[in-house]
Amino acid sequence: MPPPILTLKNIHLSFGTTPLIEGAEFAVMPGARICLVGRNGSGKSTLLKIAAGIIQPDEGERFLKPGTTVRYMHQEPDLSAYANLSEYISGGLEGADDGYRIHYLMDALGLDGKANPNNISGGESRRAALARALAPEPDLLMLDEPTNHLDLPIIEWLEGELSAYKGALILISHDRRFLSKLTNETIWVDRGETRQINKGFGAFEDWRDNFLEQEQLDRHKLSRKIEREQHWVVHGVSGRRKRNVRRLKELGNLRSTKRDEKQSVGKANISVTEGQTSGKLVAKLEHVSKAYGERIIIDDFSTRIARGDRIGIIGPNGSGKTTLLKLIMGQLEADDGTIKLGTNLQPLILDQKREGLDPNTTLKDALTGGGGDSVMVGDIQKHVIGYMKDFLFLPEQQRTPISRLSGGERARLELARGLRLPSNLLILDEPTNDLDLETLDLLQELIADYKGTVLLVSHDRDFLDRTVNSVIAFEGDAHWQEYAGGYTDMIAQRGHGVEARAKNKAQQSGSTKSQSKSKPAKLKLSYKHKFALETLPKTIANLEADLAALNAKLEDPEYYIKDPDGFTQTIEDLDKVQTKLEKCEEEWLELEELREAAGL
Repeated sequence: MPPPILTLKNIHLSFGTTPLIEGAEFAVMPGARICLVGRNGSGKSTLLKIAAGIIQPDEGERFLKPGTTVRYMHQEPDLSAYANLSEYISGGLEGADDGYRIHYLMDALGLDGKANPNNISGGESRRAALARALAPEPDLLMLDEPTNHLDLPIIEWLEGELSAYKGALILISHDRRFLSKLTNETIWVDRGETRQINKGFGAFEDWRDNFLEQEQLDRHKLSRKIEREQHWVVHGVSGRRKRNVRRLKELGNLRSTKRDEKQSVGKANISVTEGQTSGKLVAKLEHVSKAYGERIIIDDFSTRIARGDRIGIIGPNGSGKTTLLKLIMGQLEADDGTIKLGTNLQPLILDQKREGLDPNTTLKDALTGGGGDSVMVGDIQKHVIGYMKDFLFLPEQQRTPISRLSGGERARLELARGLRLPSNLLILDEPTNDLDLETLDLLQELIADYKGTVLLVSHDRDFLDRTVNSVIAFEGDAHWQEYAGGYTDMIAQRGHGVEARAKNKAQQSGSTKSQSKSKPAKLKLSYKHKFALETLPKTIANLEADLAALNAKLEDPEYYIKDPDGFTQTIEDLDKVQTKLEKCEEEWLELEELREAAGL
């Protein structure tokens, strides 16, 4: 077995008098695929910087195997010392191979090598940092939130790049699907410590929940034992001095153990202030088109949005998602077609750019508007400290300038500022950026319980699957199409993903001339295809029935307590049936397309 290429041992780091990391350690083997997970503020980004050699710990040892090349992608890169993007990206090649990949990476990431760093957006600077880290193909690659501000085509391209990458990889990301596809080890940064499992992110959340549940049970047992020993001290002290001294010492040790326990970070108390009920119709668009100059953004699009709908909007950056949102909200007039808005609409927009946050103002003033100690949450007046705690801010942070907050803290602040206002139409523009997984779960629950209508712009495929009941997707050439269900349902109906569609279009455009000259041969269905078309619907129905039966068993809240092994087996059976059902549905959709192409 080869030795590790990177080792961290007994790492400690404090900010002022506050310990952040206490005794963290892990090892990275050649070719490892590790995800680093933890709550916002747990220290995972700091630990990654220690691993990269950017930050020196207060205590502990970092060992990097000699000759190992390492590249780290900064969340907020500084490009000010470079004349253009090409120069910045080439600067990452020091000690590595030549830059034959640079032009390929800039093209894939949509970057102009001649662009002045002073004139680019934050998203472009992050893509440049990603290209700089990927170009030399290092032995160890460390990426901190690489999917933030990337659109779906680039995220799927990046997945392919990292899947083919031969070196070791450490990832920090909030994108569940991204992590599940790319990792086979997980390091959990929790209360200053690291806990490692030799499984990818897909197995982590169940493992974490079981760990916390067992920890809570152990804490309860400790409390009961202390109560028994305290009762003995009061009522059971006898004349046997040696035994009494030993038990009193044990009681002291138990109390010390309980006193030194590190409680897990609580959950944010996120809730939305709901306004008056809107009309049943929220918006109706009929044959709507919109252009800016000669560039057509939306061409002949129709949709009907009813109260209570949860609609996801997806497409590449620059495709016109914001324009479509403004049309739906009545902020833009259509060039052609008609737009009808419902009654009593109270929209609330939460924007990923967080343009409403002044970096020089304090956290308290950002919530109170600069006056007093109270926050109006709907019609209720709440003390600012209590409201800060709901969103996991500490009381001592009230005078912290916005510029000193982390990305996750700024995201939670924007949620806190927005959700206090009454609304019945919630517009979320990339709300998942910088939020930890636990806060994402709460945001998902908030959307599920919200009585109004939700419009969600996101590149997070898992979050879309968990929250929306239909998806409006950009299909190219200013064409938008609505699909029932979440992102995965959209893929099933399309028959291919974003990247595959782009390839298909390139192939089709390259063969247009030859197809126009000769009549395409008519497709024929084989006996095997015909038989599958006849039998698959019944198979799908049986699998759906099995799935419903398994879900019904899991709905019993006592099932795990009564039969833990049976519960585990049911979970495994559920995954198998779900996988088989998805494969059957995809096969049936492909065969249906073949049947239509054959004219049957």
